[in-house]
Amino acid sequence: MTRHVALLGSINVGGNRLKMADLTAAMEGAGFASVATVVASGNVLFDHPGVADAALESRIAALVEDRLAIATFAAVRTRAQIEAALAQSPFAGIGQDNLVHVHFLQCQPDAAAFDRLMTDHAGRGPERLAPGTRCLHIDFVDGAGNSRLTGDYIARRLGCRGTARNIRSLRRIVQAMG
Repeated sequence: MTRHVALLGSINVGGNRLKMADLTAAMEGAGFASVATVVASGNVLFDHPGVADAALESRIAALVEDRLAIATFAAVRTRAQIEAALAQSPFAGIGQDNLVHVHFLQCQPDAAAFDRLMTDHAGRGPERLAPGTRCLHIDFVDGAGNSRLTGDYIARRLGCRGTARNIRSLRRIVQAMG
């Protein structure tokens, strides 16, 4: 069994309130092993044989929608993949840990999609962006709450959904994964 984390989008923001105990119970009820949550924003750890793939991500998103009535996206990653994203971030250690984010993506956008995002965002805000492996690295500089660089804005330009976590939360997730 491999330890995974499902990073769920839009949990405990924008009216999508979800108790982590309910999420844990739903995952356990669906047969996932060693379920635990980290930070109350839709980070659920579990053991699963094999690799994380689009089918597993879709299964978890459907589970949350069916049992908890929240339409979401699930980015499923291993500890090694989270650690690689942290190491890949050009803003970690430079920007503030609560402002530097990794936006985990459903797919790997091509260079043209990333260029489109950069071009369209130019002049809209102070955020710094860098492409990653199935992720986008973002330094929100002035805070994510006031940014015009939203998840929907990013998804329209890159052609895939995603969910972001700040560096501080990702370090806590890695630590909890053991």
